[in-house]
Amino acid sequence: MGRMRENPRYNVISMRISDAERETLEQIMLSTKKSVSDIMREAMELVKSRAMDKQAA
Repeated sequence: MGRMRENPRYNVISMRISDAERETLEQIMLSTKKSVSDIMREAMELVKSRAMDKQAA
């Protein structure tokens, strides 16, 4: 049996990206030593915080 996690992630999202976008993503992965999932989670939080900032203004 697998390890029990405090915050399990069951949802999977896939998306299509261009070759150029894939290269950019790979460069980010190499420079940050992070996974695609971690990078996308950070990007989502960044967009969320910017949207909140605009609502507050």
